[in-house]
Amino acid sequence: MGAIIGFIEFVNGKVNDVVWGPIMLTLLIGAGLFLSFKVGFIQFRKFGYAIKNTIGSVFGKNQHAKDSSGVSPFQAVATAMAGTIGTGSIAGIATAIVAGGPGAVFWMWISALLGMVTKYSEIVLSLKFREKNEKGEWIGGPMYYIRNGLKIKWLAAAFAVFAMIACLGTGNATQSNSISVALDSTLGIAPWITGVVLTVIVAAVILGGMRRIASVNEKLVPFMAVFYVVCAIVALVLNIKDVPAAFALIFKEAFNFKAATGGAAGYGIMLAMHYGFARGVFSNEAGLGSAPIAHAASSTKNPVDQGLWGMFEVFFTTIIICTFSALIILTTGIWSQGELNGAALSIASFNSIIPGIGGVGVTLSTVFFALSTILGWAYYGEVSVQYLSKNNKKAVMTYRIIYVIMVFVGAVGNLELIWSISETMNGLMAIPNLIGVIGLYKVVSSLTKEYFAEKRHEIR
Repeated sequence: MGAIIGFIEFVNGKVNDVVWGPIMLTLLIGAGLFLSFKVGFIQFRKFGYAIKNTIGSVFGKNQHAKDSSGVSPFQAVATAMAGTIGTGSIAGIATAIVAGGPGAVFWMWISALLGMVTKYSEIVLSLKFREKNEKGEWIGGPMYYIRNGLKIKWLAAAFAVFAMIACLGTGNATQSNSISVALDSTLGIAPWITGVVLTVIVAAVILGGMRRIASVNEKLVPFMAVFYVVCAIVALVLNIKDVPAAFALIFKEAFNFKAATGGAAGYGIMLAMHYGFARGVFSNEAGLGSAPIAHAASSTKNPVDQGLWGMFEVFFTTIIICTFSALIILTTGIWSQGELNGAALSIASFNSIIPGIGGVGVTLSTVFFALSTILGWAYYGEVSVQYLSKNNKKAVMTYRIIYVIMVFVGAVGNLELIWSISETMNGLMAIPNLIGVIGLYKVVSSLTKEYFAEKRHEIR
């Protein structure tokens, strides 16, 4: 078994070096900049409008209205945010700091600022080129806009294959692993027990399809987000004296050109960029192409209306949630001891500020975040299988069974290997998706101009 795991680690490492090398970093940054210019830096110019018409209108009737062809706009957003506000916001930021240093946080911010327009574009295209399935429900995502927009069927199929596999790791195994680690380190619950309980819960929900997943996440996501933000704010207020130094460390290490452990000059900044962008994408999914699958199920008529939610998702997930998590980790100094990683490091950091209560709070947040992510990504994987199998019911059911099994595997598996494989799959998903988004930029630009031309009387 050890030899097999070693071989998997070796192969994955080689692929990961290519996928997340200079080419991927250039593609992510380049796509964000390119799209920003083409849609007039909408993430900055229309940020206020986006906030007002997304989270600012969450209690409006339109956000909760739905028809027989889809879920409500807010349910679609809740399902998408269930995938983005996952353990990437707690465990992911911790692994980024340990592996890439404090400077990785800065590059996560950059990935978010550029990713806001990338995700906006993905969602706009997803609604523009979506279709209705045999049940009359909306279904879409990168595979549909690559096929129907770019007219490149093999690239669309490639995305669906990568997404189908990635969902088992990124949206599933890493999440259940973080839950088991959190419960084990805080409450002493054995990973196998956590695995069994999670498996039963996930099986009960995903068998009900998108509508049940959306219904659960609509209630779970707002609660978990507010709960974690409150816990984080309390911790930061208690440790406020060390916050300025933490910010200073982030900026200093983000541009650290000194040789690291005997390596070439500039290695430090490349390491920070690598983990900053990789974990940034894991956190907010901008460029990945996963969240647009959930958004496509919305009953929203105008693609831009739903696209604005994508901008909010990235901002809230990375700029707000991840920053809170990073500051708490950095202000305690526990990260520099090199003994802890992932969710365990985040829990220990909270505990050092608020003994006992802090650890329990972040543990509950991890459970809620990860569970909602598992449910959200179950739908992403299912849509991918439906696309590849032409909606073969046996294929979909087989995938559901495998997905449920992976919940248990992740709970008792190896953290580093699971995260590494998930990171590789994220990169493989991003490549065909970014090609599709860049190739269809004219569609995004045209729809954006038309939308704001009609809404100009609402914008000062």
